[in-house]
Amino acid sequence: MGRLKNAFSLIPSLRLPGSKSAYEELPSHDMSHASSPLDESPIMSDSWRKGISTPRRRLGFLFRASPRRLVIVTLTVFFSLVLIAMGSFRARKYYAEKDKADGRIPYHWENYPRLDGFYNGLRSLVNYTDWVPEQQAASKTQIKIHKAPPFDPVLVNPYSDFTSDEYLEDHQPVQRCYLDDNEKYPAPDIFAYPGIPAGMTAPYWGSYENLGIAPDRCWERFGRFGPYGYSYNPSEGGLGLSNNSARAGAEKVEEMFTKIDYRNVNWGKAQQKCFEKNEKRFNPETTWDNGTTGQKAVKRSAYVLRTFTGYQYTDIQLLSLRAMINELSLKSGGEYDVHLLVQVKDDTIPIFASKEVYTQTLRDNVPEEFWGIATLWSEQQMRSYYPGPFRAEDNVENHSKSDIHGVYRSAHFALQWFSQQHQEYDFIWNWEMDIRYTGHYYEFHNGVAKWAAEQPRKLLWERSSRFWIPGAHGPWTKFSELVERETAERKETPVWGPVDFPTSGARIPSPKENTPPTSIEDDNYEWGVGEDADLIVFDPLFDPAKTNWVFRNDVSGYNTSLETPPRRVAIITVARLSRELLNTMHQETFRMQRTMFPEMWPPSVALHHGYKAVYAPHPVSFDRKWPLDVMDKTFNYPPAPHDSPFGWGEHNMQGGSFYYNAGFSGALWRRWLGAKENGEGGRKAEQSRSDRMCLRGMLFHPIKHESIE
Repeated sequence: MGRLKNAFSLIPSLRLPGSKSAYEELPSHDMSHASSPLDESPIMSDSWRKGISTPRRRLGFLFRASPRRLVIVTLTVFFSLVLIAMGSFRARKYYAEKDKADGRIPYHWENYPRLDGFYNGLRSLVNYTDWVPEQQAASKTQIKIHKAPPFDPVLVNPYSDFTSDEYLEDHQPVQRCYLDDNEKYPAPDIFAYPGIPAGMTAPYWGSYENLGIAPDRCWERFGRFGPYGYSYNPSEGGLGLSNNSARAGAEKVEEMFTKIDYRNVNWGKAQQKCFEKNEKRFNPETTWDNGTTGQKAVKRSAYVLRTFTGYQYTDIQLLSLRAMINELSLKSGGEYDVHLLVQVKDDTIPIFASKEVYTQTLRDNVPEEFWGIATLWSEQQMRSYYPGPFRAEDNVENHSKSDIHGVYRSAHFALQWFSQQHQEYDFIWNWEMDIRYTGHYYEFHNGVAKWAAEQPRKLLWERSSRFWIPGAHGPWTKFSELVERETAERKETPVWGPVDFPTSGARIPSPKENTPPTSIEDDNYEWGVGEDADLIVFDPLFDPAKTNWVFRNDVSGYNTSLETPPRRVAIITVARLSRELLNTMHQETFRMQRTMFPEMWPPSVALHHGYKAVYAPHPVSFDRKWPLDVMDKTFNYPPAPHDSPFGWGEHNMQGGSFYYNAGFSGALWRRWLGAKENGEGGRKAEQSRSDRMCLRGMLFHPIKHESIE
């Protein structure tokens, strides 16, 4: 990929009307930063930003007619226009010369029409049944814009009816959880709007309905983050981020929630108390004479966010963390615990030799409200925990030339260690600090988990290796039939249970329950239905041997004189992992000194040991109107390894909402927050059109910086 670093230095968007332009450059393993002197926005005066008009008496003075004054004004306007035109010409010339100097040929997708339906706002809401996606709408379709949002916001409650007879027949009662010791402030609700904006752009990949996410409501920033302090002042315990926001209908949202002083919230204590009140849900004590329990035990998850010392917690980050803890943990009656796994980057700090040093390091690097959910670790600690030996001759290729105990090559070491300390959790969600979600966290995660459990194991790896594009493939059943047909036509051997491969020495035994009960031919898509997935990822599980992904050979601990073991990869390390899978990963590393690059290790261990692994097809949007046949061929049928979207073809992801280099992701997220982006959006633009953006639940990655107006 080194040859492409110059070509990748520009990512399309719209700097100037009709020009090729760029989103912010995002980190790439093989890219160097190429900055532009024109990338810095000019600092506007306060009067310009606030829209303060020139006093009327000055305008009167200016236009009191006299020939001399008229000549001066005319010349001033003329030369101003000339300067603006010259500036525009110079900017265009700069980018044209830069592209020419870099030898950059525009990517094919840069020529597709831009999609703008994302930016339609609250005053254009329509019923979901009346919605026509932007991609299907007739050209020059006019949308109706109302004076105010045509619908009122509604409380969103995606949880089971914990008080119903049906629920209580199988489960222990759920005790209400609070943010404070005195139980004055219950865990708050959040609010969305029924319907979606007219002409809203439809996602190209995945589905809301299949994952159990409501497709007929949308989220704007007051209802989504207002209950967490977005829209009220710091003197009241909020963050005061809405002072310059468009506000159509905001007062109705604000009347629906109680302001909470978040300066006094201790999330660790609130989480712990919530679990203690609901502990019987997870360990029901009722037992019948035949030894079976009369009520179902609810499984618990740890939701682990990986961060580090020196990390800057922005106000938007605070809102997101509060939302995660409230929606996943407190509102669910303790089904999740949210943790911050904090890397201490300075290995010389003796965090495990001194309790005082540990506490001070934590408090210096984590906001006070989250002290109680943070756990420190260091690379030096991992060297002691996984001593190896990890011999260089047992590594196929260390492309990054990094230390095997470093977080870049082995971020999973800390997660494996954390899991060994917390065997009480059935699952661990490995999450990243630069992911955002516009919808309800519990609705998304619970929906993904339920959908994954319903998937049969037959051809699951094969289905999970591809992008499901409903517009091209039809519903999930048709897509599944397509995968079955193509697997047979290609005479490929499907994955069925633990995968055998040549190796030498001892092997970690695979769990007996991962052995298929029948041959694959005799299975009628039955094995695995109702079984929780051991691994859930959010991008396809691809075979790196069929791509030129640069880290495909970072494989350690296997006999290098034999063929490299089969592997699978899911780009972006966010995933849900079962306790059993994590235990096997730990044993492989500790006992066998085996590991791989982070995106490759959990999927490959799952492949080797027959664990149930699945790619959850969450909705992913693009900023351009791709032809569906071209999209399918580009992402699912690359003609050569270097064309793979997981190799040199990764530029195709830049206009998407979820990938490691998705430039559109951050741009769209900041627009949703009300910020200006590439000269577009902001309060005045929202007010003059259809007001605040209202998006359905969308997973954004990466978010490298955030802003509001």
